[in-house]
Amino acid sequence: MVPLDPTPKPIDHVLMGDGDAPALAERAGTLTFAAAEEQVGRMAGWLVTQGLAAGDRVATWLPKTREACLMPLAAARAGLIHVPINPLLKRAQVAHILADSGARLLLTQPARAATLLADDVASVAVHEAVGVGDVLPRSGAAVDALAAILYTSGSTGRPKGVMLSHANLWLGANSVAHYLRLQRDDVVLGVLPLSFDYGQNQLFSSWLAGAAVAPLDYLTPRDVVKAVERVGATTLAGVPPLWVQLLETDWPAETAARLRRLTNSGGALTVRLVRGLRARFPQADLYPMYGLTEAFRSTFLDPALVDAHPESIGREIPHAEVLIVRPDGGPAAAGEPGELVHAGPLVARGYWQDPERTAQRFRPAPSFSRYGGTAVWSGDTAVRDADGLLRFVGRDDEMIKSAGNRISPGEIEEAIVAGGEATEAVAIGVPDTRLGQAIAVVLRGDAAREAALRERLKRELPNFMQPAMFEWRDELPRNPNGKLDRASLRAAFQAGRISE
Repeated sequence: MVPLDPTPKPIDHVLMGDGDAPALAERAGTLTFAAAEEQVGRMAGWLVTQGLAAGDRVATWLPKTREACLMPLAAARAGLIHVPINPLLKRAQVAHILADSGARLLLTQPARAATLLADDVASVAVHEAVGVGDVLPRSGAAVDALAAILYTSGSTGRPKGVMLSHANLWLGANSVAHYLRLQRDDVVLGVLPLSFDYGQNQLFSSWLAGAAVAPLDYLTPRDVVKAVERVGATTLAGVPPLWVQLLETDWPAETAARLRRLTNSGGALTVRLVRGLRARFPQADLYPMYGLTEAFRSTFLDPALVDAHPESIGREIPHAEVLIVRPDGGPAAAGEPGELVHAGPLVARGYWQDPERTAQRFRPAPSFSRYGGTAVWSGDTAVRDADGLLRFVGRDDEMIKSAGNRISPGEIEEAIVAGGEATEAVAIGVPDTRLGQAIAVVLRGDAAREAALRERLKRELPNFMQPAMFEWRDELPRNPNGKLDRASLRAAFQAGRISE
């Protein structure tokens, strides 16, 4: 197991496996740690020939190719800042990220490059292949220097770039590799976008542990099942909508048995999902986690506690401090809801060229913080129980305010899917002249069972939490990181595009 180490290094030092051990298994073949180290050095050597200055931004808009996996290290080694762009984004979103970041170079594919307009890349050198240069040695970068800008999915407003230092990335990798107990014989199947902090960390934490990563761009859940068998994956990370799909997919018993650990972030698991994953993968350790890009990861639940506490997001991860803060700024008591505040060395450097939004989210830590300094005020509501375990309640901007009650959409959604009438659900507050907000639910499942669902909810939820309307769909929208897209559904309600 990787020991905890509070001393960060430049992120391009992260390839820590044995030289001839596999580091990356992808379509182009398997790359050993020694070969990966050499390729990172040569990519960095090529970058320094492109007329870039230290601190310039280098963007990648690629699927999970070898170059996409190694560029975060190569850019750092060349003294540059990496800006990964989700390959699912379209031209307008990509143009915004290029302009906002001031990227000087974009590495992409011919078909993607052809979608961009001349104004989108007027000051950007577009390359459709990475060149080869002299091998650069490992960098001596200051660990507090910027290494990456990760753009949020833009579920509310335009995407904003979160600035991450070498120390942020390194300590995040050390923390995760340690508490997941990653071993050198592990194979991590990387299904999440590399532009997502959760997906990028899979590379760094695996390599720090000397384990291999098998990146996968998949079209269907069945592709994931096949890949687990093909690459001998031992570790699979996902977000709740992906777990729903994977539980609806047939798993050969011997394939399911290959997995040693499952990790979840990007949304709280429902009790029903936890029970389903434990039944389908009884031999795998399940790690429910909570995080936000501005602080990478905040909490995890030890697998030994999952069956007894399926609704919990656990305790703070190593190198993090998680506080629950009352509206008056004091510490919340056990059982008292408050804002989840993250302090410590995993806190990002703020939003790129956006001091106004930085000041809103990145503020001085509460007076009772052991770290002090700058903290991330998440806007999420959580509760800590008497044993110190945390439960996610909801985002403040997603809470439904109805008839004077503050209602967690997650609580409604969990109650809806618990009975099996629906597989997925999103609860939204919509304007109502009498209540302030009424509860609308968009859901996927058996619409013929709506009457039974309504009857069950009347028994299980108080009157003020009863949905006023249901909209059944064959599929629910997802954002580029695979999460359910609440923002688009809320906008559809506001525009009157969803029938009552």
